[in-house]
Amino acid sequence: MGEMRVPTVALYGAQTARALENFPISSLRFPREFIRVLALIKKHAAQTNAELSLLSPHLTDAIERAAQEVIDGEHDAEFAVDIFQTGSGTSTNMNANEVIATRATQILGGDPRVHPNDHVNCGQSSNDVIPTAIHLAAVEGIERRLTPALEHLRGALSEKAGAFHDVLKIGRTHLQDATPIRLGQEFSGYASQVEHGIARLRAVLPRLSELALGGTAVGTGINTHPEFARRTIEAISQETGLKLREAPNHFEAQAARDACVEASGALKAIAVSLLKIANDIRFLGSGPRLGYGELKLPATQPGSSIMPGKVNPVMCEMLMQVCAQVIGNDGAITVGGLLGNFELNVMMPLIAHNLLQSIALLTNGARVFADRCVTGIEADRERCERSLEQSLALCTPLAPVIGYDKAAEIAKIAYATRRTIREVAQEKSGLSEEQLDLLLDPLRQVEPRGS
Repeated sequence: MGEMRVPTVALYGAQTARALENFPISSLRFPREFIRVLALIKKHAAQTNAELSLLSPHLTDAIERAAQEVIDGEHDAEFAVDIFQTGSGTSTNMNANEVIATRATQILGGDPRVHPNDHVNCGQSSNDVIPTAIHLAAVEGIERRLTPALEHLRGALSEKAGAFHDVLKIGRTHLQDATPIRLGQEFSGYASQVEHGIARLRAVLPRLSELALGGTAVGTGINTHPEFARRTIEAISQETGLKLREAPNHFEAQAARDACVEASGALKAIAVSLLKIANDIRFLGSGPRLGYGELKLPATQPGSSIMPGKVNPVMCEMLMQVCAQVIGNDGAITVGGLLGNFELNVMMPLIAHNLLQSIALLTNGARVFADRCVTGIEADRERCERSLEQSLALCTPLAPVIGYDKAAEIAKIAYATRRTIREVAQEKSGLSEEQLDLLLDPLRQVEPRGS
């Protein structure tokens, strides 16, 4: 367990100090993107409260300036409260309130004192601010970082699909030789998996873009102006360029974190896709002499501390580990989503940490995998051609002509005598050489029907 970070300027107040004292559980902290959007909410909340004559212009200006400093990352060291804390995230909400209030008071020269609850938290509750921050950070991460990274990976895979279109190889099902396929077709499947993942992400955004702000304690909006949420969300939406809206039902928005669970499910599906892609590429590049060896993977680092010249599929294994972590995060988020007791979910810090970590991991993993692995992949054309001719699955196109049993017999003989299907078929099929050439032509076998 890591040591607690010591704040540099001690801008936090009494409630944050108690949280630091009572929750020394781990070294896990909210990520920068969460702290940034939390301060963004406080900044626009102050502006709205000023418009509604609930805050003086003097106080509002100081709060806005202090919040902007937090947005810009000037006080990150002051956000030292552990992820594992009160389930509403109150400790972190008060951490933000106290840092902004203390800094705003400094800006005003100490007079008047900006109050963390009365001023910075005006019209708000941890119960609506924290879920708003989770959704806002997740939407921003998905739209601005993860989706572009996945599009970049899809582009790299599509480019390889085109480059490898003329490479014929043996297909595999059940880890056994199957009928021929183009290497480009195989890569087009990978690109399509990523494309479907992007579509899944976009599908969850409408629910994730609903913000709980305005519900305050239990969803009724007690102690907040009726116009507060709408105005604040519109201002945040305008600054960020994101399509955000006030939740149509504040009781759902605070009692449940279903949109986060849905988003995590989409992230898990993407992780499953990327793990399959990375593992396939890892196996197809195995060898270099005694594995599949159909792909030549870029060497990114020496692969062994004891075996000279050994180069491992580092980037594939990196991405596979990323995907495993995201799948594990989804399990934690699912459990977190179950704990929406009555009017409040009480696992929000956990959900926030895991959801935003999954977005960040997939963003970085997809981009690095595209740049340091996919773009440098080459096909071993000679190996693909040699393996194709040796495959017993080439007997498949003979079956409609000579019957399944006769084709199976040819395959068994070829396996037992270590000969090719073509060699045995010339003796046993009763077909002419011209007929065999036509039937066993791998080009004929790989073209989709109707092409």
